[in-house]
Amino acid sequence: MENAGSNGPLGPQALTIAEFQEIIRRMYLPKDVARGVEGTFLWLMAELGELAAALRKGSLEEKAEEFADVLAWLTTIANVVGVDLAEAVWKEYAQGCPGCGQMVCICPDAGKP
Repeated sequence: MENAGSNGPLGPQALTIAEFQEIIRRMYLPKDVARGVEGTFLWLMAELGELAAALRKGSLEEKAEEFADVLAWLTTIANVVGVDLAEAVWKEYAQGCPGCGQMVCICPDAGKP
């Protein structure tokens, strides 16, 4: 996890899902476990509300901050319940859309917002 916490030679875009999950685990796991899934989920919902507000009227910087916060709280919940996000994302999306199986989704939009 050499790149974590810095803008090393490759910059922040080189941070993997697994590295990010480990960063969040190291920073917050005892607090997150003590808060529990329900309390942590409430924090995620609050952050989603802040993201919604930023999407409506926020600057690009505010939107970026809220996306990061939502991702962090989602990752926190995964840590609390023991889900490896990199593995979960790989299983669900690496072979294509979970609905149609294609790399470029061809699922009908009917029934989706």
